[in-house]
Amino acid sequence: MNKTVHYLFDPLCGWCYGAAPAVSGLLDLSGVSLELLPTGLFSGEGARPMDDAFAAYAWANDQRIEHLTGQRFTEQYRDRVLGDRGRRFDSSPATMALTAVWLSDPTRELDALKALQHARYVDGADTTSPATLAALLEALDLKAAAARAAHPDAELVAVNRARMDRAQSLMREFGARGVPTLIAGSGSKRWLLDLTASYSIPHELARQLETA
Repeated sequence: MNKTVHYLFDPLCGWCYGAAPAVSGLLDLSGVSLELLPTGLFSGEGARPMDDAFAAYAWANDQRIEHLTGQRFTEQYRDRVLGDRGRRFDSSPATMALTAVWLSDPTRELDALKALQHARYVDGADTTSPATLAALLEALDLKAAAARAAHPDAELVAVNRARMDRAQSLMREFGARGVPTLIAGSGSKRWLLDLTASYSIPHELARQLETA
């Protein structure tokens, strides 16, 4: 029977970046579809200033993620992103940009998310900036999404809110405390996938689905 995996994430979540190889591997499985749902964890009330204490905490956590997953967190990221006291740690613009991609070409949303993650953690780009995000989407030939991300309209704002509401509802239903969270479904059955081993062994996630 076909399975659907709901991927609950935040575009500024380092652990979501660490899980990218495992999540991407799900697309190679026959009969498995992937639905991305941003939770808004670091947007709105979840946003915060980028101060020295938070930057140090984030960098220490990022080093754990790199050691476990092999995903790179560069000095450019440390200097330009964690070192920038003029920008808030706020995923609202990136979440809106990804919803714009979902509205125009939903099959490209994971590509866009991975590009945003690479831009932030490897290139040191400011992915809290709508202008930066629009340029990244333009480079991916997602011109319609880029235009909407730069100037969000009422429909985009409403759909973005609805996606976050749905993600948060799923988190409450399954008692999930953070992201990334993966919820699989087949027919009337739904269950949480365990990401623990998948950070270091990406194909472990596929094995869980195949044997469910």
